[in-house]
Amino acid sequence: MSDEILVGVFGAPHGVRGEIRVKSYTQDPLSLADYDGLHDGAGRAFEIVSARPLKDDLLVVRVKNVNDRDAAQALTHTKLYVPREKLPPTEEDEFYTRDLIGLRAETEDGAVLGTIVAVPNYGAGDILEVAPPAGETLLYPFTRAVVPTVDVKGGRVIVIPPAETE
Repeated sequence: MSDEILVGVFGAPHGVRGEIRVKSYTQDPLSLADYDGLHDGAGRAFEIVSARPLKDDLLVVRVKNVNDRDAAQALTHTKLYVPREKLPPTEEDEFYTRDLIGLRAETEDGAVLGTIVAVPNYGAGDILEVAPPAGETLLYPFTRAVVPTVDVKGGRVIVIPPAETE
């Protein structure tokens, strides 16, 4: 398991002076600007020198040495990571989404559904993507009703599959 945590992604430029939008995945979106060690997947470092909220989890930021629209445009879709040790420790019932990848998904009676391979969010909430032992991946809404138990230390989550509807 990687010790890098995805904390945001650069979006489109904002204006002509090098500002860029960023979608923050942190609990407090503005805290993204406070993290030391921001970098992309290739290890290129970024320093956010200013940030302001735009809407919900979207920010407008100024990045050190990004001074015009073209430089900001070149960063569009760049994912931002931070080393796990730079993040605060989790509380008793908290976890980072990254902690779910690789956990075993099982039913209340212990039947194995598969392994969590991703936790996408397409705008309507987080989804657990589970790879079963055979066949196509399964998608479950990551809600307390469907996933009542997350046991990171035990390496599993309990899933109550919702009733299928036509």
